[in-house]
Amino acid sequence: MSTDILEKQEQIERGKRIKDIRENELHLNKSQLARQIGVSSQFLGLVEDGKGNLVYKSIKKLKDISGHSSDYILYGLDDTLIKETNEILEKYDEKQIKAALRMLKNIGLFIKNKDE
Repeated sequence: MSTDILEKQEQIERGKRIKDIRENELHLNKSQLARQIGVSSQFLGLVEDGKGNLVYKSIKKLKDISGHSSDYILYGLDDTLIKETNEILEKYDEKQIKAALRMLKNIGLFIKNKDE
């Protein structure tokens, strides 16, 4: 399959994801979301139909509004683990997170050394 066809398929799938986020998660109409991400509602319609692409600035705004990763918006990569991790980490300060990471590293080393 040619690169152009694959890119067009990705663009269509990306548009579907953006529409799904808008309708089923954010519960916004096109005009509302378009205003929030800095595009016209007509252009957002083209994006959702797979006939246009958002620029970085608009993707970043959509990411911030929706809580999804850029990887999910652009490529459909599952970001459930990232979202769940961020929700957990919000409950702790930086010092606590660093201490927990050190503990995880030590546990990993212990397991590795035990298996050898």
